[in-house]
Amino acid sequence: MDAMEEAARLVRDNWTAGTAMEDLPAALKPATRTEGYAAQAALERLSGRGRAGWKIAATSAAGQLHIGVDGPLAGRILGGAVLPDGATVSLATNRMRVAEPEFAFRFGEAVPPRAEPWTVEEVLARVGSLHLAIEVPDSRFLDFARVGGPTLIADDACSREIVLGGAVAADWRALDLSAHAMEGTVARRYAREGRGANVLGDPRIALAWCANELSALGIGLAAGEFVTTGTCAVPLELEPGDRVRMDFGALGAVSLAVAPEDGA
Repeated sequence: MDAMEEAARLVRDNWTAGTAMEDLPAALKPATRTEGYAAQAALERLSGRGRAGWKIAATSAAGQLHIGVDGPLAGRILGGAVLPDGATVSLATNRMRVAEPEFAFRFGEAVPPRAEPWTVEEVLARVGSLHLAIEVPDSRFLDFARVGGPTLIADDACSREIVLGGAVAADWRALDLSAHAMEGTVARRYAREGRGANVLGDPRIALAWCANELSALGIGLAAGEFVTTGTCAVPLELEPGDRVRMDFGALGAVSLAVAPEDGA
């Protein structure tokens, strides 16, 4: 675990400086997902930022291909990373440079760790509200698609910033979120379609996956925390000055602006 703490220090230092590594030193590189999560927990402690919620990376085939893994990863959303609808983000030190449209679920009741797996229905019963979100991920590794799943978990599952919309007013529980379509638009450049089925087949299934992934580590989801469940579309490539809108139809929309120049 001392090695995982040192790994976390390297990730933190690169995150703070806006720099990136080739890889972790062999002696500090997590060999398993469990070790990766231990490093991630140390990263949260060392950051001094606390935790606002959780994210799931690589819940779509495109997302898995993008970061070079074969299954989803959970990550912490650190304090200060959550931005309001319409916020401006900078790409100055961001190497991924993409925006991901996501469903985010905020819990009204806690989901504590337990030996028995949580069902989708049990987890959804504890959700207080649905939100629309845009993740702007990043990695502290130069070639993030080659370092492997445990190391990316230590890298906080490529967490960086989340633009989080307000609670959805529509009766989302009456909808089949797996079939729900959305369109992401990068103004004056291109548009891209997506749907809920791209998120592990259904964003509600992804939410239960996260609850059980954390439960196996002895971690619960607290009331008030939220989980972003992964991108509904192939990540939208960004450039400085872009304006992005993710339109989820009857559920509403969420948007962001990209600072016009690197370093802005």
